[in-house]
Amino acid sequence: MERLLQTHGKVLGVDFGDVRTGLAVSDASRLLASGIGYISPGGIEKTASAVADYVRENRISAVVVGLPVNMNGTEGPRAERAKKFVGLLEKQITCPVAMLDERLSTKEASRYLNETNTRGAKRKQVIDTLSAQIILQAALDRLKFLAQQSESSG
Repeated sequence: MERLLQTHGKVLGVDFGDVRTGLAVSDASRLLASGIGYISPGGIEKTASAVADYVRENRISAVVVGLPVNMNGTEGPRAERAKKFVGLLEKQITCPVAMLDERLSTKEASRYLNETNTRGAKRKQVIDTLSAQIILQAALDRLKFLAQQSESSG
């Protein structure tokens, strides 16, 4: 995450999934994450290429990808697949990519959708986007905290 402090501008949040990959983007000042939808190009390579295209076309300065860690802190096959995705993405873009523990993002997104009574097909359409937004907002909050720590110690 510290590498992202060296950049300025919009950050892309990614909730990588085998079927759908949710996307969110920050404002240029990095205060607020907004969900922008999901992609489902099919396959890890095509997804990495589609995200890389979005990064280039929209002048994104950094990317945060959710790392699916198990509740006990271990990493399983989903985490390995997310890391493979990040490796493919990093080969196609020049901006820094960081991973952020996402173990509660889907649960938080589900809770919100329950509270708003979002069901069925609509729920499937928005849960990945909302998860990406939650991951990105957590990253933005972390970056703000790190920047404040850096200012106070330097």
